[in-house]
Amino acid sequence: MKQQNLDAMNCSIATALDIIGEGWTILIVREAFFGTRRFEDFQQHLGIARNILTTRLRKLCDHGVLQRVPVKEGAKRHEYRLTPMGRELYPTLIALTQWGDRWLHDDRAPVKFIEYKTGEEIADVAIMSKDNRVLDARDLVLKPGPGATDETRERLRLLHESWLAHQQEKHKQSA
Repeated sequence: MKQQNLDAMNCSIATALDIIGEGWTILIVREAFFGTRRFEDFQQHLGIARNILTTRLRKLCDHGVLQRVPVKEGAKRHEYRLTPMGRELYPTLIALTQWGDRWLHDDRAPVKFIEYKTGEEIADVAIMSKDNRVLDARDLVLKPGPGATDETRERLRLLHESWLAHQQEKHKQSA
């Protein structure tokens, strides 16, 4: 069964998942952050079939997450390097790792992220306000962005109405 193109959903998460959402793909990106650059090294570290690795690397390059560059000028062999777009996935990978450590590994992390300079374990990834307050999902409101379709605008309007009704009900119960 062919996977549906998620880009039609008018959702940045769906669009991103079209590029990096497949399991091998996110592990390839993880390996790139660990410093893996050569095809053979990706294959060895991941135990992935050559044809699958080839397809996933091509997709990551085509979408600008990785860049395929010659090992040296005029060489036939290439390396795969993270682009600025790919490097921006770092907080996502850290957050996914921390979530997995907390919920799937009983806080027994296979890998710890330590700040080189201090030797301290890094803090949990959090969503912060512009004045550095940690925000919860309940602290956020969804508003249509410039790329929102009419369908997305309507869905967000209905979500907002539902949220307002919930807030009014909560207020009545506490009064």
